[in-house]
Amino acid sequence: MANDITYLKGDATAPQGEGTKIIAHICNDVGIWSQGFVLALSQKWPLSEKSYLGWSNSRNYFGLGEIQLVPAQNDLFIANMIAQTDILPAPDGTPPIRYEALEKCLQKLAQGAIAAHATIHMPRIGCGLAGGNWEHIEPLIQKALIEQGLSVFVYDLS
Repeated sequence: MANDITYLKGDATAPQGEGTKIIAHICNDVGIWSQGFVLALSQKWPLSEKSYLGWSNSRNYFGLGEIQLVPAQNDLFIANMIAQTDILPAPDGTPPIRYEALEKCLQKLAQGAIAAHATIHMPRIGCGLAGGNWEHIEPLIQKALIEQGLSVFVYDLS
């Protein structure tokens, strides 16, 4: 049973370890895939972007708190998690991240990871363009993933 998040120096698009892996990241709820970590995902696995854009166009279960698991290659999935509203801060300065939606996404991610017997790999989700605070995000990961016995690896680029 896992007991804490493992922090690694490296690239979250090159997850370490054996077995099935899920690379998790945050997406917006407006169907725009254009900056940040998604560009690295698109470069390695174009299907991650194509799947997200198709999902957003269909509007089928596309909204805050929803996730999409995209098969990227053998034993590797991309989790597109809708936890950001719009792409810019609101006029009052509120960042795009929605912590409640992220919590729902992480709970759904846990179910998928348990079913696939997968480890979870991610950058510091929500802390870039989404404008989130890691001190707020880390406890959500602890509760939704670590407390379910899942192994979580967070990557910081060198």
